[in-house]
Amino acid sequence: MRHTRSEYDNVFEKKAPLAERFNMATFIAVISYFTLLGWIVALVMYDKHQSSLANFHLRQSLGLIITGAILSLIPLVGWALNVVVLLAWLVGLCCAIQGKEYAVPLLGDFYQEHLDFIK
Repeated sequence: MRHTRSEYDNVFEKKAPLAERFNMATFIAVISYFTLLGWIVALVMYDKHQSSLANFHLRQSLGLIITGAILSLIPLVGWALNVVVLLAWLVGLCCAIQGKEYAVPLLGDFYQEHLDFIK
């Protein structure tokens, strides 16, 4: 009788240590999307763990934070447009989780050009 591999054969296999599975650049990219405080924490962490992925998402998330704040000052129309910012925020967050450098729709390229002080 031959044994065929099943999905349960690797239940007790040793996994790689957490440090090997953990990607600091992705963590910084993701945390930058969680409010202004999260962005500041990500910026402080970025100082020690610089990467192009973290840099890219720090710019994208700061741009979305600024855009959302400006639109919040405009009654009704600005609040409605903040729904678009929320959708762009979700796109940016999903791309950060996946480790992709994908500019958010509409203003993503603008953020990369004009928020270049983040290096």
